[in-house]
Order: sequence, then structure tokens, then C-alpha cells
Amino acid sequence: MTDSSQSAAIPVVILVAGATASGKSDLAEKIADKFTGELVNADSMQVYRKMDIGTAKPSKESMARIPHHLFDIVDPDEEFTVADYSVAGRDVINSIITKGRQPVVVGGTGLYIRALFSGLADVPGADLQARSEYNELADKYGNGYLHDLLVRVDPVSAAKMHPNNRIRIIRALEVFNTSGRAISSIQHDHGFTNGWCRTVKIAIDVDRDELYERINRRVDLMIDGGLVEEVRSLLSMGYSAELKALSSIGYKEICSHLSGTICLAEAVNLIKVHSRRYAKRQLTWFKGDPEIKWFKVPIDSDEIWEFLTIATKKMIF
Repeated sequence: MTDSSQSAAIPVVILVAGATASGKSDLAEKIADKFTGELVNADSMQVYRKMDIGTAKPSKESMARIPHHLFDIVDPDEEFTVADYSVAGRDVINSIITKGRQPVVVGGTGLYIRALFSGLADVPGADLQARSEYNELADKYGNGYLHDLLVRVDPVSAAKMHPNNRIRIIRALEVFNTSGRAISSIQHDHGFTNGWCRTVKIAIDVDRDELYERINRRVDLMIDGGLVEEVRSLLSMGYSAELKALSSIGYKEICSHLSGTICLAEAVNLIKVHSRRYAKRQLTWFKGDPEIKWFKVPIDSDEIWEFLTIATKKMIF
């Protein structure tokens, strides 16, 4: 088999990445239109049903016009892991390729994207007893206490995690507790190389001040669009505020407001603050990927079309 035929047998996937509120979804839709594509979600919150406003899902009109995959696939109380996403994403992409259409992956969840293209490190499964014990410690002494524990056993991972990111900190502690190895060491040994597909990666580069303004406006629009009512409805259906889905940005703050802990104005301000911090972490993650080609706002569509056309042809031929 020639090199060119080997290349042609490997799917070419376009990735549109970037920070929250940067305009990824709009750009991805335009790319799907231009390249006869279908969209594949890479946002860990948009997989949940009944959570539309706070996750900024594409409109029903957009979903009807262009095939969208891996949106609205699990209920808020269902477990959906990074491993589940990796398997589902590859299946969907191969299905799109079989139809002769272009897969366009869009989202800002770095772990999902890495798992989709490069697989997962061989880390131990969940240790529910240890997880419960760590949660009790965090409830008693604060999230910073757990972060300090992680610094002692895995300083590399601890340096990459916000001290209040309890879920990721506990997972890293679980892995060390079960295997005796730092999760950062296991991930380093894995290498995260991509062999099953070829990727053309682009991202939107928005000036930091403008990005934060966009985030603030989006949060205001979410509130005006009924975010409080959406969260109230979820709680009335019996979904617990302690669920992972409802502990995400936008939902946890409104849950606190509805429980009477904070006023609405404070909840809105916290959503903005937490969203800006999340955007900063996303940018740090994606800026660390040398394969991503960044396009500054305002977007020059012709420049992007030319880049994607040349890049995808090079990978195929």
C-alpha cells in the first residue's frame, strides 16, 4: 500500500476549539455548511438533556438545519465519563465519514478532545470509598486541604488544578491511593499520540478583555432567557443540586440562590467570575497544543476556508 492510500484510509477531522463565549459554535456551523459537514459536540455539559440555557447549546433551528451529534444524550443524573465520550465520539465520526461527509468537532472541554483523538491513560477505576472519605475531608476542612494533600503526592497535577476543583483533585488522589503512582506520571507514560485519525485544529483568538465582556453579556442573556426557571424546573423534577451536572458553572450558583444562600445578583456575579476563570484555564490548555492554528477576531472567513482546504487536502493526499 502506498503512503497516499494509507493516508486516504485515515479519517480527517476538523476541530474548532477555544474558550467559552469565543464564538466556536457559530464558526463550526459555517465550516459545516462550507465543507458539507456534521457537528460533533466536545463540551462536557452539552451532553445533558434538559440543560439548554446554562450550557449555551445550539438553537433547535441550528440542530435541525445541520446534523448535530452527542448533544442531549444523557439525563443529568446519569454518569457519562470521558471514556464514554471517547468511544461515542469515535463511533459517530466513523459514521459521518462513511456517509462521505466531513466531521467537525466543536467544544471547549480539553479532556474530551484529548481523549477523543489520543485515547486515555491506563488509570485505575473509581475508588468510591476513598472518594467519599476525601469529600468528607473537603466538607470539614475545605477544598484547599485536599489540594495541599495532592501537592505532596503529585505536585505536577496539583500545579495544573485550581484549589477549588474538588472533582479533579479527588480523582487524582484516588488514583494515587489505588495505584501508588501520580496520575501525572501515568499520563506522561501514555504519551497521548493520535493514530486513528488526522486532525486539522483551529481555535478562535479573542482579546482577553473582549472575551470577558462576551462572557458577561452571555451570562446576562442566560438570566434573561430563563436560566433560573431552568434550574428550578430541574430541581422540581427531583434532580439533586449535588449532582455533577448541577455542580457546574451557572447551575451551582443558581442552586445556591434558589436555596436562599445567596441573592440573585450575587449568583449572577459569581457565574461571571467563575466563567472568566474557566475561560482562562481553557486558553492555557489550548495554547499548550502546538497543532492548533489560531485565528484572531474579527474572523476572516476566506482565510479560514483557504487554510482548511489546503490543510485537509495535504492530509488526504
